[in-house]
Amino acid sequence: MSAIAHPAPVILNPHRAAWQKIASFFTAFGVFLSGFVISEPAPYELMMVGLIAVFFLCGLRISRTVALLLAALLTFNVGGLVSLTQLKDLTDGPIYMAVSIFLALTAVFYAAVIEDRHQRLKIMFRGWVLAALATATLGILGYFHAFPGAEQFTLYDRAKGAFQDPNVFGPFLVSPALYLIYGLLNGRVAMIPLRAGALLVLALGIFLSFSRAAWILFLFSAVMLVFIMLMKQRSTAFRLKILTLALMASMLMAGGLAVALQFKQVSELFSNRTKLVQDYDGGHLGRFERHRIGFRLSLEHPLGIGPLIFGKTLGEDEHNIWLKTLTTYGWLGFATFVSMLLATLGMGYRLLLRERPWQPYLMIAWTVVLGHVIIGNVIDIDHWRHFYLLLGIIWGSVALENRWQKQQARTFA
Repeated sequence: MSAIAHPAPVILNPHRAAWQKIASFFTAFGVFLSGFVISEPAPYELMMVGLIAVFFLCGLRISRTVALLLAALLTFNVGGLVSLTQLKDLTDGPIYMAVSIFLALTAVFYAAVIEDRHQRLKIMFRGWVLAALATATLGILGYFHAFPGAEQFTLYDRAKGAFQDPNVFGPFLVSPALYLIYGLLNGRVAMIPLRAGALLVLALGIFLSFSRAAWILFLFSAVMLVFIMLMKQRSTAFRLKILTLALMASMLMAGGLAVALQFKQVSELFSNRTKLVQDYDGGHLGRFERHRIGFRLSLEHPLGIGPLIFGKTLGEDEHNIWLKTLTTYGWLGFATFVSMLLATLGMGYRLLLRERPWQPYLMIAWTVVLGHVIIGNVIDIDHWRHFYLLLGIIWGSVALENRWQKQQARTFA
């Protein structure tokens, strides 16, 4: 008679379990702090420097997949360091590049901790939602001068929350807004009122930022997310549910914005910001003319002209990520950045419809990164903290998939 095979005993390690919980909490807390960047260095920088050091000292590993991201980002920043050689005065350039390198390391860190434990994605997005709600509320209250000193959360009569710039504040809110939309369409019915209320706050924050890039990003990303979910679900009933809830959410947000437009201050600024071409876009040395000058300049300087020099020379920054990479990181940085984005979107696209525990977070991050590629034509994103978080989420998800595939291959070998 053959012996009965018993499963191997499970050896519990309370110390490791406690470490995992603490590590996940502080990772989420780091994401939360990314919503508060009124001055630099912000608490986020200080927190992440310590967090990255502690994690890697405690044995956090970088897989081959994540190492590719690290190599791409380091090459990108090597281009920026080379561009420093073109500067006569190194006053601000080294600091700019130090921030670029730090942000690159945060993307690698997020990818590594996600690959280490995919359950961290859920708590990270919850931290992002809490940060978005807090900073959006500050922006809304500041816009309507709800309390003395509230104007510090606005800039040029535009909500900026706990950020320095409305054009960063608005896009920061988009990913958590998509997380709430996904929950509305795919979550428990009992949570619909709470998620709908939170979504309304974020949508109003995006609107009051009066950032055209943020408006485009939110609209594009929301539509794209619903489209992907419709592709994923083959059930007619489920597709009808998604369409119905999406329509209800759209009507709710439209109603909220209609109420906001009843305020004269809001309606006047909205009317001005909806003009396709502003004076600073098409005027003398406006955005578009600076783009033409900048691209011609980049052909003459393959090593770049150095960080911040374009803005000092022409009065305004590039406001175009492709031009920014050429002027600040040179041809090497431009080629690396474009290649990295194409690889990020290509690898993420292949995994979008695969049923995995990390699939919802990948869908959201991939959609928003694609949106950032679009708005990058009119804005610089190379120093946006949340952009590097999105990169980390996608590459971490790709690394998880590669590890899962290897485990499956060994299982059936």
